[in-house]
Amino acid sequence: MRREGRGVRRNGNGVALSGCGRGFGFSRLTPHPSRLTAAAAAAAVLLALAPSAAAQPVFALMYKQQFGYTPSCNACHKDGGGTAVNAYGDAFKAAGKTLAAFKTIEKQDSDGDGFANGEEAVAKTNPGFKGSTPKAPGDWLDALSLIPKEVQARFPSVKTWLPKDALLTDADVARAAALGARLSKADDNTIYIPLADQRPSGTALIFAAEYQGKPFYLLLTTDRALNIASVEPMNTRQVPDAAKSAVYARFKGVAVDKLPAATGSDIDGVITAAVKKAGTLLYVRLKSA
Repeated sequence: MRREGRGVRRNGNGVALSGCGRGFGFSRLTPHPSRLTAAAAAAAVLLALAPSAAAQPVFALMYKQQFGYTPSCNACHKDGGGTAVNAYGDAFKAAGKTLAAFKTIEKQDSDGDGFANGEEAVAKTNPGFKGSTPKAPGDWLDALSLIPKEVQARFPSVKTWLPKDALLTDADVARAAALGARLSKADDNTIYIPLADQRPSGTALIFAAEYQGKPFYLLLTTDRALNIASVEPMNTRQVPDAAKSAVYARFKGVAVDKLPAATGSDIDGVITAAVKKAGTLLYVRLKSA
């Protein structure tokens, strides 16, 4: 690990594990120096275990308590934090989502690679990905694995990132309601913040929506002023109509605290409601009251 610049700590790949929010205008972005390491560790993995919950970082802390290290998002997610969970995530959910659940599923082989979940976790290999085994762990614990590839693709020149947990407080939920969005602590997520010259240059958020009982996933990006740059479908395999919607273009350039409320229960209404919630989460977590 090397230190570079004020408040930015990089690993050998140039990826910031925590950083200074100077210039972003978000007072919640800059943690107290004594909390930088803890904030980076907590942001390292998002283990969502229900379609309506985009992230539950508490499960990452459980994983670390059980195995002694913080895993990548891909331990439980198929495509990074905020996306659908994989077979290991499903097994953990079925076992009760508690610290004891790791023991319950340790002899299972969730990813079907011939190694038990517990054996893989102890060996620092990914129990949710068949291509990672004790004999060939791969780079799943590299810092870049904290940033989903779809997010990196939206900021191709960025090499330094700040993944920030968005854990909702009661005050956040109340502020969201005042903005016309119904959030709960089940909507906890992680905000991916690209840094340029040690300053945030935007945000990205992966979040879930549901249509006729089936989940799909969207990616929202903003500029540094929290105006929406894009909203696009990320994983719509179960809801193909979500990929065909023309509603996404309506959000471009809209400030996240000015997003329209949804009307109707068709696919466009569902997408609009999900974007409203995601944008409001960004606002209440990154803007001071």
